[in-house]
Amino acid sequence: MATVVRMPEVLANATEATIQTWLVSVGQEISVGDPIAEIETDKAVVEYAAEVEGVLTRLLADPGTPIAVGDPIAVVTAPGETDDVDPDVRDPESGAPVIEKVAEAVAPAQAPAPRNGRRLFATPLVRKIAREKGIDLESVSGTGPGGRIVRRDLDHLPAAVVAPVAAMRVEAKSTAEGEFVDIPLTGMRRAIARRLTESKTTVPHFYVTADCRVDALFDLRRAVNATVAGKVSVNDFVLKAVAGALVEVPDANAIWNGDSIRRFTGVDIAVAVAVDGGLLTPVLRGVDRLPISAISAQIGDLASRARAGMIKQHELEGGSFSVSNLGMYGVTEFSAILNPPHSGILAVGGAVQKPVVVDGELAVGTVMTVTLSADHRVIDGAVAAQWMAAFVRLIENPLTILI
Repeated sequence: MATVVRMPEVLANATEATIQTWLVSVGQEISVGDPIAEIETDKAVVEYAAEVEGVLTRLLADPGTPIAVGDPIAVVTAPGETDDVDPDVRDPESGAPVIEKVAEAVAPAQAPAPRNGRRLFATPLVRKIAREKGIDLESVSGTGPGGRIVRRDLDHLPAAVVAPVAAMRVEAKSTAEGEFVDIPLTGMRRAIARRLTESKTTVPHFYVTADCRVDALFDLRRAVNATVAGKVSVNDFVLKAVAGALVEVPDANAIWNGDSIRRFTGVDIAVAVAVDGGLLTPVLRGVDRLPISAISAQIGDLASRARAGMIKQHELEGGSFSVSNLGMYGVTEFSAILNPPHSGILAVGGAVQKPVVVDGELAVGTVMTVTLSADHRVIDGAVAAQWMAAFVRLIENPLTILI
């Protein structure tokens, strides 16, 4: 019997997504785990893997067209079986059509008239991006099926090929107050605005701040980096200390679940990564069990793929806690907005030398200021204070982090 493949909920709370490009074609055999499409939401482009095996007999979603989560996008049959899905068959529970659109195959892309003897194939999304960035698609070689130009082809273009964005997207205007330009919102910027406004207005934030002496941490980091091939960062130690504090104070390792509080046994932490035009928060799994070297390697991999638009859907989901570090920009202290559904986010400032008191005498020490933003529905003030005390103790005694 044929199986209907439906648009997945690529990211938590997403209601629709867009097939950026199909990575398979009608008649192709697929196995569980095979990448079949690149799906774009308003936050990221992710690779969607097959959850069934068989022969792809129909593609039901046009690239570039928004599709509601749960709507059919393809049909897969077992080898030798007939595609017997009837578009008039309705789901017995919801009454919705099993398939709302039937087609033998989706056209691979819009195909304009040949130019310079070459026929261009590119998805509507690629054409939109090309217009916004001033990219001449005649100069782009497609790596998608049939030579189709896909998103990754644009992402890997040298800077010289891309015309100035401002010349293509914005127009200078003037008022009595002076000249200005209106920059159109991207999908990612709309998502950030919507989610953070919702977080700040519906989640009761409160804040706990502490100064950490990190002289011992810096000494240990130098010693570690002198003996290992890959370099570890201060942020790697911060993540390990965050995980250790969540293990010590399990009440903080939880999220608001509507009619319950969901407490986790493992520690999965999201790391804020600045990308072109916005922010992504890939999740590092099992941080409490990972050595520092593994944390460093995995963060580097997640961050590089997030910036390249190659992050996978499951890597942006889950976790109870986030870390945002702006120390590398010279910021010494800030407060972060909670990243729903996480109940905590640690804002990490840069380490600076300050006067400190040691055994009753004034000295100079290296101090890092951190601020915990907490969801008061889940974390009470005393729990936040206990968590912060555990974090400070761990970060100030970094050898305990490695044991």
